[in-house]
Amino acid sequence: MYERLPTIYIGYDEREDIAFEVLVESIKSTSSFKNLNIIKLNQSALRAIGLYRRAYKTIDNKQKIDLSDGLPFSTDFSFTRFLVPHLNQYEGLAIYMDCDMLVRSDIMEVFEKYAEAQYAVSCIWHDYVVSDNVTFKMDQQIQQNYSKKNWSSFMLWNCGHPANANLTPDDVNTKPGRWLHNFEWIGETINPIGNIHEEWNWLDGHSNSEIEAKNVHFTTGGPWFSSWTPLTTNENEYVDEWKALRDKIIIDEGLVNV
Repeated sequence: MYERLPTIYIGYDEREDIAFEVLVESIKSTSSFKNLNIIKLNQSALRAIGLYRRAYKTIDNKQKIDLSDGLPFSTDFSFTRFLVPHLNQYEGLAIYMDCDMLVRSDIMEVFEKYAEAQYAVSCIWHDYVVSDNVTFKMDQQIQQNYSKKNWSSFMLWNCGHPANANLTPDDVNTKPGRWLHNFEWIGETINPIGNIHEEWNWLDGHSNSEIEAKNVHFTTGGPWFSSWTPLTTNENEYVDEWKALRDKIIIDEGLVNV
């Protein structure tokens, strides 16, 4: 059925290590396919092998500023996600997802339902505008508005699509962030981006509560940050699920006695 093992790349930031571990466990525990290839996009490792070299500076001991376009960015995986077609050798299917997520349904549905040959990449077409009173997100990083915001946080890549040949490691390392997050390497082609249902990238404080989330995205932070609180009360169910899975991991790994 698949030319290679179903591959999932997850953006990694050391500040969210437990979020990464919980996400991996949530994927494995709900997947009907038990031999998934899950790859951590660790920026330090990508720098060490020369694939990632974007320069940045840090201000106020916390906020990172990208030196290519002078704009702030919030995580170590803000740009590394766009290396996925290259890392997958420009062939096959691959999912990319941010680590601040919780999968609640079989991830194989995304591969089986949404993979279409005409699309270079498919994602959730969010109409997301940051509220005026929300100026910061996770770990007090600056919250920005831009077109296609959150589209690139969950993507199904058709890595062998000809358009993705226009996305090289040099592009990932030198192009402005908005060129990348707006999928400008695809160009003005007919139906260049496939549309995945919002249930697969349900955004806290934004998505309709009537949508049963198959993948929860804690965009404003998450329960792994001590200062974070949910924006709406209907998110508490997902927070409780995340904490229960975290506690299971801690017990299974023998990190605490309970």
